[in-house]
Amino acid sequence: TWKTLMLQDSASPLMEQLMFFHDHTMMILIIITILISQMLISMIFNKFIHRYLLEGQLIEMIWTILPAITLILIALPSLRLLYIMDELNNPMISIKSIGHQWYWSYEYSDYKNLSFDSYMIPTSELKPFNFRLLEVDNQMIIPFKTHIRLIVTSADVIHSWTIPSLGIKIDGTPGRLNQANMYINRTGIFYGQCSEICGANHSFMPIMIESISP
Repeated sequence: TWKTLMLQDSASPLMEQLMFFHDHTMMILIIITILISQMLISMIFNKFIHRYLLEGQLIEMIWTILPAITLILIALPSLRLLYIMDELNNPMISIKSIGHQWYWSYEYSDYKNLSFDSYMIPTSELKPFNFRLLEVDNQMIIPFKTHIRLIVTSADVIHSWTIPSLGIKIDGTPGRLNQANMYINRTGIFYGQCSEICGANHSFMPIMIESISP
């Protein structure tokens, strides 16, 4: 909705992990910010006088080692997530998404001749319960709790296929195939938009996924 400030509710295990990682990193950042702010304020409002203070090797060692440990605590879960997001084991369905100016077309390559274009519904044709700039005439329909391979490419310029609630953002590059994995753990309709500035109507090529029971 219009007043949403945080991330969208997750609809996949990957997005759940990304949200946990986000909270983990933000917690570390908040602790560091409070600590440094307190130290700065205390130094501004106090006068520290020590005639013979030239060096403090112990404190310097501590404030070198502690940030290094903090960075490791952020880097390890981040790398783990990166490798999990790249992994693709035995997908049950492969779907190819092709970006055009300014619409998407989908090919269900496991079936013969199953492909369609997905255009945004113009504002003048919207029903009262539709979302403006997000509804399409032919949405991508996929089963939930199924491993899906998504292959993304483009026919003209660079596009970006994005569904925030699934934690997917993948570039569609002309002459190149990029692949991502999807696993949706609930039914529903999920929206996204092209996240690459691909021309005048860039903001008018939405993505709409309908997740249904197999």
